[in-house]
Amino acid sequence: MRALGTVLLACAIVSACAQVQGSELAEVNASLQAGEADKALALLAPIVQQDANNAAAHNLECRVWLTEGQLDAAIGECQKAVTLEPDNSYHHLWLGRALGEKADHANFLSAYSLAKRVRGEFEEAVRLDPRNAEALASLGEFDCSAPGIVGGGLEKAEDVAAQLERLDPPRGHELRAYIAEQRKDYPEAEREFKRAIAVGPHPSYQWMALASYYRRRQRWDDMVAAVRSGAAAAHRDRRAVVSLFNGASTLAKANRELPLAAKLLEDYLASRDKTEEAPAFVAWAQLARLKDQLGDQQAAAQDLATATAMAHNYRPGLVPRH
Repeated sequence: MRALGTVLLACAIVSACAQVQGSELAEVNASLQAGEADKALALLAPIVQQDANNAAAHNLECRVWLTEGQLDAAIGECQKAVTLEPDNSYHHLWLGRALGEKADHANFLSAYSLAKRVRGEFEEAVRLDPRNAEALASLGEFDCSAPGIVGGGLEKAEDVAAQLERLDPPRGHELRAYIAEQRKDYPEAEREFKRAIAVGPHPSYQWMALASYYRRRQRWDDMVAAVRSGAAAAHRDRRAVVSLFNGASTLAKANRELPLAAKLLEDYLASRDKTEEAPAFVAWAQLARLKDQLGDQQAAAQDLATATAMAHNYRPGLVPRH
């Protein structure tokens, strides 16, 4: 009986530790979503020190480093998560994303070898969970943009689009739009973006994707109109508030309607529904750049200081110009 009691006590301790660790990781994730990178890393340090085999903690740390653009650190942590839990689809997805960012900033030879690894991780994520729509979308986007020599190709992207349409119709139509754009079938690309808007439960995302397409086609009036439509939809949909950031980024890249871009960023930052997809410190840094362009250097400096206070490792390359 004493042995049984010891076993039960041990099980209770393990369960309690798991609950505590779960709540601690939830706090880390909340900080990550809020864009508080420094806080998230500070919370993670004792967790990883206590349990170096905590795959979820390594995945979270990877994602924090990824938001800050610290790609080598991100890849290292995501690789640890994959090694510890090789059957976790999302761990492979995030490693693929980190490697993809590295490839985008690498020289030709390095990008070539990295690109093969990127596709491999996305493909594994899909194999482990064929219903992982995020992994399918990432795989499809890779195939759409990468040449066949590294495993990409439009025919492969079409196969992924067919799978994606069954799981996530808006993303499926978006992928078909990118495929059509690669083929220079611009009317079909526009139709597919609009189909994505029509079927999406959160159409502001698809409006901003259409706006980005119009930017690439230099259709400035259509771009601005799409951003405004997306912003109106986002203000009615808390789950899609991140699209305000996307719209602001599109306007900033086009150097059009900068006061509107700044307003969209301010609205995003005022929301309680921020996400790691658009880190708050990145939004503050972009807002600083816009305010500097609009002639408010004092506000620009304050916004940049806010960004730095949230993520001191972030190197945005968006220092206000004087």
